[in-house]
Amino acid sequence: MAGEVGVSILSDYPCHLGEGPVYDPDTDTLFWFDILGRKLLEKRLGGMETVIRDLPEMMSALAIINEGNQLLVGESGLSIRDVKTGAITPYFAIEGDNPATRSNDARVHPCGALWLSTMGKKAERGAGSIYWFFKGEFRTLVPDISIPNSICFSPDGAAAYYTDTAVNLLYRVACDPETGLPAGERRVFFDHGGRQGGLDGSVVDAEGVLWNARWGASSIDAYSPDGRLVRSIALPTGQPSCPAFVGANADRLAVTTAWEHMDEAARQADRHAGRTLLLDLPVQGRFEPRVLI
Repeated sequence: MAGEVGVSILSDYPCHLGEGPVYDPDTDTLFWFDILGRKLLEKRLGGMETVIRDLPEMMSALAIINEGNQLLVGESGLSIRDVKTGAITPYFAIEGDNPATRSNDARVHPCGALWLSTMGKKAERGAGSIYWFFKGEFRTLVPDISIPNSICFSPDGAAAYYTDTAVNLLYRVACDPETGLPAGERRVFFDHGGRQGGLDGSVVDAEGVLWNARWGASSIDAYSPDGRLVRSIALPTGQPSCPAFVGANADRLAVTTAWEHMDEAARQADRHAGRTLLLDLPVQGRFEPRVLI
């Protein structure tokens, strides 16, 4: 069903390609990226101004290691960021010798394993992959993917979800809850074919409902654990990219957006493009687990 939900501007910084929002409950801070702008952004929900930090390369995702360190996913692979000093140190190379690709979607499995992805910088067909990284071990999970997105997991860690936005099929695959590795063949969870826009970033709440940003359609969509579309929420901008649960109880949704591919006229018509939104929508969210490197 459709529903009217209040939407406010969490940050008015206009990201070229806003992505990868992650909330840290210990500091009440949302972190996210402008991938194409090579920026890391952060904002305390309490009201401070958005802090914008330059990055050495295109980066797209962040995971919390511990109180003082974050794991960043970027063009050359994984890096560790010292939260206090801001220093970024290369940690694990992934496709660092391939200048045609960059990182894209990523998320931490409940066990602490990281699923991360790459794609062609021009979205070349089949140029990307989805990988698994856990306690220093690294494997390829899905090769030859074009625009990997919607990486997320069920609360018990027994299922993973992902999509290739170029194909617009949302997949579900059984997972080993102890390792985050696939434990079966993928199946189609939802066929988005024929609908406006494309499947982009997703998160799964404590009830197993998957919340997806529908790029090009000004919408956040909710899917039940059995793959039914149960709600669509209209947004005031055309290209939402990824949601995140935020707040002390993980009970609200922040959404990153983008102005990628828009000319000046399109940006004038879509004045919220690239801004980061906050939805006045009670949800039973979950905090992201810490990554185990």
